[in-house]
Amino acid sequence: MATATFPYFTPSDSRSMGVLNVLGGRVLMENPLGRFSCLKIYEGKSGFSSASQKSTMPSFRCSANPRSVSHYQNKDPFLNLHPEVSMLRGEGNNTVTNPRKDSTSGSVIESVGDMSGSSNYNEAKIKVIGVGGGGSNAVNRMIESTMKGVEFWIVNTDVQAMKMSPVFPEHRLQIGLELTRGLGAGGNPEIGMNAAKESKESIEEALYGSDMVFVTAGMGGGTGTGGAPVIAGVAKSMGILTVGIVTTPFSFEGRRRAVQAQEGIAALRENVDTLIVIPNDKLLTAVSSSTPVTEAFNLADDILRQGVRGISDIIT
Repeated sequence: MATATFPYFTPSDSRSMGVLNVLGGRVLMENPLGRFSCLKIYEGKSGFSSASQKSTMPSFRCSANPRSVSHYQNKDPFLNLHPEVSMLRGEGNNTVTNPRKDSTSGSVIESVGDMSGSSNYNEAKIKVIGVGGGGSNAVNRMIESTMKGVEFWIVNTDVQAMKMSPVFPEHRLQIGLELTRGLGAGGNPEIGMNAAKESKESIEEALYGSDMVFVTAGMGGGTGTGGAPVIAGVAKSMGILTVGIVTTPFSFEGRRRAVQAQEGIAALRENVDTLIVIPNDKLLTAVSSSTPVTEAFNLADDILRQGVRGISDIIT
């Protein structure tokens, strides 16, 4: 399993997908993930726990762990926060033999047969959505690095900038056509937000079929700052596990962009399962003071790439 450590960012937010207390001291947690549904049962007295998942297919898989709810407990902080990610990987035995117990014991009731015939069952559909100029640049860098196992999209109000991207033309989504006429948001997050709302149906079509979505953007401008929270909100409303990975502006970009970035991050935090924020100024501590500005922005794009790649490698 490939993992990566990034000294420049930490998860700043996560939230449960739903918890229900029931009789017998058990806690049920059901996480809607598009085509997947995850269920965990924990019996406080015995310490027994189980985890199960199912898709729209009639197959069903269950795995049990007598010590902890997560297979990755104490191994990866992100997976500890989101056990549903391990479900996307399809971890567990292909066969469960006779797990039947009394209904008050907190264990799984129905036994399950061999699931090895479902060849495509473990495949998770991951999409990376680069929003605005900064997000699109990060996606371009990911493609240039031959990153595999994910589907790349860019979303922008600037049609000329989109034409320069190596992303497949059918994966370039222009938003706010009537509002901006393809000329960009002019650094105004409100225009970026309204452009995304105008193109909500197109965004839903782009996200359809995803199990997990990364929304990446450079905060502080117009399209990324205003559009990323809207796109993330659409993804969450569709039951997709949504991760935001964004950068904050360099201090030399000015106070206005810094304020807009903080407002955009606050809005994005309300619409994602986990938010990772990368302060660009901290990147400058790792390079020479004579580093050109263009190289500094390239370094920021590369850190976004590493963040997405590190998490997607865990899953795929």
